[in-house]
Amino acid sequence: MRRPGYRQPLKQQLGGVKAMFIRLSVAVIVVVICMFLLMSAMSSSNSNSSSAEINTEALWGTAASDGWRASSAPRSDWPPPASESNGYLRVRCNGGLNQQRSAICNAVLAARIMNATLVLPELDANSFWHDDSGFQGIYDVEHFIKTLKYDVRIVESIPEIRKNGKVKKIKAKQIRPPRDAPISWYTTEALKTMKEHGAIYLTPFSHRLAEEIDYPEYQRLRCRVNYHALRFKPHIIELSQSIVTKLRSQGHFMTIHLRFEMDMLAFAGCFDIFSPEEQKILKKYRQENFAEKRLVYDERRAIGKCPLTPEEVGLILRAMGFDNSTRIYLAAGELFGGERFMKPFRSMFPRLENHSTVDTTGELGKNTMGLLGSAVDYMVCLLSDIFMPTYDGPSNFANNLLGHRLYYGFRTTIRPDRKALAPIFIDREKGHTAGFDEAVRRAMLKTNFGGPHKRISPESFYTNSWPECFCKKSAVNPADKCPPHDVVEILNSQMESEGISDFEASGSNLTSAVDK
Repeated sequence: MRRPGYRQPLKQQLGGVKAMFIRLSVAVIVVVICMFLLMSAMSSSNSNSSSAEINTEALWGTAASDGWRASSAPRSDWPPPASESNGYLRVRCNGGLNQQRSAICNAVLAARIMNATLVLPELDANSFWHDDSGFQGIYDVEHFIKTLKYDVRIVESIPEIRKNGKVKKIKAKQIRPPRDAPISWYTTEALKTMKEHGAIYLTPFSHRLAEEIDYPEYQRLRCRVNYHALRFKPHIIELSQSIVTKLRSQGHFMTIHLRFEMDMLAFAGCFDIFSPEEQKILKKYRQENFAEKRLVYDERRAIGKCPLTPEEVGLILRAMGFDNSTRIYLAAGELFGGERFMKPFRSMFPRLENHSTVDTTGELGKNTMGLLGSAVDYMVCLLSDIFMPTYDGPSNFANNLLGHRLYYGFRTTIRPDRKALAPIFIDREKGHTAGFDEAVRRAMLKTNFGGPHKRISPESFYTNSWPECFCKKSAVNPADKCPPHDVVEILNSQMESEGISDFEASGSNLTSAVDK
């Protein structure tokens, strides 16, 4: 009886050893599989690492449109201006050329909303530009009026009226509109005052109408103003075209809006890279022009709030694959800090130009700080093969150009993600240079190179008017379908049926031929 009692534990022991062996075998297999998967992942990572390349040749063309094309023509009922208006609207557009440009678009829309007659917008001859050329000196007035004949009545000045046998001029009541005012403000308070006085004068008029409006036809009107009606005067177009022709005579060229000027650096609060004397100048400028705010350079830099230095711009382009034969046109004011900041960039990309070096007429040299120089830079950047803004935060110039290039055929743009690039540059400054180019390429591959993309706040409508001002010939969504080709003829017929002929109701003596 005892013998079997001794054999039973032995069997159990053998069974336990067998079970342990099986478990160990399974564990080994699992480990092997995990190692295999890890090696595969590493291999895939290395493969992806080597494939993180940017095809610079493709960037010289336009971005993929996915079947979209620009269209700001009305797609629903859009009656012509009524024969009787509610009064006259005057506006004073403050700021630089492109801030004024947005204000003009808003002024036309405000006039449409109130059924008002728009007086040709006034451009502020501000202390920075010292330029009093005005709307008539920069834009083609006749083209502006006739292009918008289906949308609003426009006059060059408030006409005199005859009352009780006397001739008198209507005096516009001055109002300061709220910033980003909703449509309701214009249809209530502004309209009430206009009807009481016959005319209102809105000043200042920068960012005085909300950008996001839930009515596509109003947004399309903004696009008609911005991309069709606002055309520079012929001599500005000719000068810009001569510069573009000269630049393109040797192949592709890129434009860079190098935002490294005193006002922007002072605004950003990025002082630490400058000498004590330069810091003093920047801090003084900030105190005199911007609201007081605690700014810590390291914190600002770490989240990409500082404008890229010229050297950083060169390092990005070189990492992307552009070589020193790349032809670059710099659209910029006077760079703060002098040549020592430009020297590293120039050593990487020596083929640099600006409007002074390529203008053979000498006209720009006499007006470097005026609206003319800004207008020419704008046109050259619009027509270039590639456009790169280095600081598109509060820069109206860069933001408007991004929207304009998107509208005119999805022209390639290079938009550095400063927040993603900041830690890469900071590591490089600490001596960690290994993998720098690869890290830059990876950051840049996540950016948009000019194709259609959803507008997400804080991106401005003027930077990205997709999808309101675009359409598809073959669209699944009826709202995205392109309008009929004879939309101009349809609008013309509507005006004739309303008894409005050749814009006579506007009081303008300018030609009103349809601009197709």
